[in-house]
Amino acid sequence: MAAQIFSAILVILIGVGGCVAYFWGANKVVDLIFPSRGVSGQAAIDNLRRQGLIRPWLFIGPALILLVVYLIYPVISTVITSFQDKSGHGFVGLANYQWAFGDGQFRNSIFNNLLWLLVVPAACTFLGLVIAVLTDKIWWGTIAKSLIFLPLAISFVGASVIWKFIYEYRGEGQVQIGALNALVQWLGGDPQVWISMPFWNNFFLMVILIWIQTGFAMVILSSALRGIPEETIEAAVIDGANPFQIFWKIMIPQIWGTIIVVWTTITILVLKVFDIVLTMTNGQWNSQVLANLMFDWMFRGGGDFGKGATIAVIIMIAVLPIMIWNIRQANREGL
Repeated sequence: MAAQIFSAILVILIGVGGCVAYFWGANKVVDLIFPSRGVSGQAAIDNLRRQGLIRPWLFIGPALILLVVYLIYPVISTVITSFQDKSGHGFVGLANYQWAFGDGQFRNSIFNNLLWLLVVPAACTFLGLVIAVLTDKIWWGTIAKSLIFLPLAISFVGASVIWKFIYEYRGEGQVQIGALNALVQWLGGDPQVWISMPFWNNFFLMVILIWIQTGFAMVILSSALRGIPEETIEAAVIDGANPFQIFWKIMIPQIWGTIIVVWTTITILVLKVFDIVLTMTNGQWNSQVLANLMFDWMFRGGGDFGKGATIAVIIMIAVLPIMIWNIRQANREGL
C-alpha cells in the first residue's frame, strides 16, 4: 500500500513539475528569441506581436498533439478496423455491421442501453432538480448538497464495490451482511441475489449511477435556479400562485435549457457506461451493455478486433449527435 501511495505522489509531482518546467522554459525561450527588453522602437513592437502570436500555441500545442495522438488517430484506426476481420488485417466490408444487427447478444445490449437511457438521465435530472429546490430553502442546505455531491468524487469501480456490499447475498441460514437483504429479512421477506435477477438487475445497477450523478445534476440546476430573477417569483406570489405552480410554471420554464443540458450530458455518460456493469455482473444474467460487449469481443476469448471496433463505432455514432447538440446548447446557455 505504501509503495502505491508513494508511486501516486511521485507521478503527481513529476506531472505537475513537468508542466511548470515546460511552460516556464518555453516562455523563457520565446523571450530570448524575441526580446522585448533591451530593444526599442519598431523592433520591440514586432517582438511583442510575435510573442503574442506564439504564446497561445505554447499552451494549446501539447493538448492538440495529445488530442491527435490519443483521440483522432484512434478514431480513424477504429473505423478502418471495423471493416476488417478478426485479426484486424483482412478487409471484410460491411460483414461486421451485418453481424452486429443480427446478433442476439448485441440486440440484448441495445435493449439494456435503452433501459439505462430511459431511466438514469430522467431520474438524475428529476432528483437533482428536487434536491436543488429543497436545499435552497433550508439553513443546512449547503451541508446536504456537499453530502449528495460526495459520491461524484468516487470512481465508478469504487462506487460499485460499495453497492456490491449493499446487494450482497449469503446462503440460506447465514447472517445477511448485505444492507438490502438484511432489511428484507428484518421485514420478514426472503433474501435475494439481486444482481443475478435478469431484467431487474439492470435497475439495481442503474441505482449506482443515479447515486453518483444526482450530485452533478443538483449542482448545475442549483446554479441555474439562483439565476432566476426574484421579481418573477415575487410577481407570481402576488398573483396568488402556490409553491407548486411557481415551481412548474415560473421556475422550470426559465431553466429549461439547463435541464436539457444536464439531461443530455448524463445521456452521453449512460451510452458509454462500462465500469459499473463490469464490476457488478461482468455482463452476466442479461445485464450486458454495448461498452462491455465491445470489451468482450476486443479482448476476451482470443479477441476479435473487427467486431470489437464495429461496436465501438456504433457507440461513437450514437454519442456524437447528442454531444454536438449538448455543446451548442451549453454555449447558448452560457454554462
